[in-house]
Amino acid sequence: MNDQKAVIVTGAGGNLGSAVVRELAGAGVKLVCMNRSSQELETLAGELPASTEFLSIAGTDLTDYASCATAVARAVKRFGGVGALVNTVGGFQMGPVGPEAPAQWDTMMTANARTALTISAAVLPTMKAAGYGRIVHVAAMPGLKAGPNQAAYAASKAAVIRLTEALAAECRDDRITANCILPGTIDTPENRAAMPNAKTDAWVSPQSIARLIAFLISPAAAVVTGAAIPATGRE
Repeated sequence: MNDQKAVIVTGAGGNLGSAVVRELAGAGVKLVCMNRSSQELETLAGELPASTEFLSIAGTDLTDYASCATAVARAVKRFGGVGALVNTVGGFQMGPVGPEAPAQWDTMMTANARTALTISAAVLPTMKAAGYGRIVHVAAMPGLKAGPNQAAYAASKAAVIRLTEALAAECRDDRITANCILPGTIDTPENRAAMPNAKTDAWVSPQSIARLIAFLISPAAAVVTGAAIPATGRE
């Protein structure tokens, strides 16, 4: 992957995003790390190999096209282009279909679907100009079938899956692939705290998902596009 253009990772300071960054840094990939908090990016940068080519971009509004386009322009100016986008940004809320549901619907659609759409739209021009690109979004299994209290969350993740399929169909002739991951419960400190009695041995490590993503953005994965790939471990 060393000969590729840079890889943008959104949510780079989060549990999954930072695992992706570490995985790619170990392979010598040029990284553009986007995150709400600059402090998390500073901490992450200090943990990477000294030779890592690393651009930090904090505070981008991923719901706003102009803000995303500005971030992509910074990446292109620094590295000459963007070969891949790994979008790990998202939100999670649960609740019944009741009086609070419309507000929760808007929150989830913004946090999960609009962010994925907007950063994808911003990165496509440079990928199309190069005739090459890889896009990976993080969806979720409820995007295929919702459970109770998941209406807004599941609908927003279903939107990410449909967006991925549309991107794949639209960009096939540009040699740009688009895929999404459907993780099971990710083994994070937050999830362990929220579910202290859960059987964590069946959960999925951020590192294992990062390895899957690293494959999907590699040249070797050129034949995989439009897929929603379960990454549920033994759940």
